[in-house]
Amino acid sequence: MNDYMTLLSFGAQGWGDEIASGMAVTVSLALATLPLGLAAGFVIALAKQSAEPSLRLAANIYTTIFRGLPELLTLFLVFYGAQLGLQRVVALFSPGANIEINAFVAGMVALGVVFSSYASEVFLSAFRAIPAGQYEGGYAIGLSKRQTMRLVILPQLVRISLPGLSNLWLILLKDTALVSVIGLSDIIRQAGIAARVTNQAFLFFGVACLLYLVLALISSVAFTAIERRTHRAELAR
Repeated sequence: MNDYMTLLSFGAQGWGDEIASGMAVTVSLALATLPLGLAAGFVIALAKQSAEPSLRLAANIYTTIFRGLPELLTLFLVFYGAQLGLQRVVALFSPGANIEINAFVAGMVALGVVFSSYASEVFLSAFRAIPAGQYEGGYAIGLSKRQTMRLVILPQLVRISLPGLSNLWLILLKDTALVSVIGLSDIIRQAGIAARVTNQAFLFFGVACLLYLVLALISSVAFTAIERRTHRAELAR
């Protein structure tokens, strides 16, 4: 038992520092991806219900592609494919230039497009759940389309979307483990390094499991509190 505590301690003899830094990378990546995915998902949902056929077609193609591809393949396409593409473009103007995509940015973009493709369906379902009379009521009292969206539709959209978005957040947290394959030092990569060096795979991967479960529990509590707050705000209105 003392040997395990030493391995998990902070300092020169333990791996606590590395595991903690890996957890920080995991949480940072998930938090950085969330607003990107939400914003893109919202725009795609708007495009899907647009009166313009080309916008609807483009949005449907986007979600079909990124919901159909494995997340790991999307990550490889962004990290390796986009890097090669940028190098070829830059080579046209500056021969010999070397372009490298940061692993954190690649992970954020790849997970963001996957998250947005699913989030768009959540937002689209929420839009369809809001009666058309809500829009008409906003216009009837003199609100513009933008004001109606901000003051009338968005509060209801957030409340309806929260359960689906909370599930997508938990999936996003787990999917951050994929970035370990492109060299980003997240929980899984740090646990894997510690397991290989110490030959204690069960210990360190067990710790990784506990850390993901703790993050999931904290997230569940946070989303439950947000849902209660939105319900209270709805009742107050």
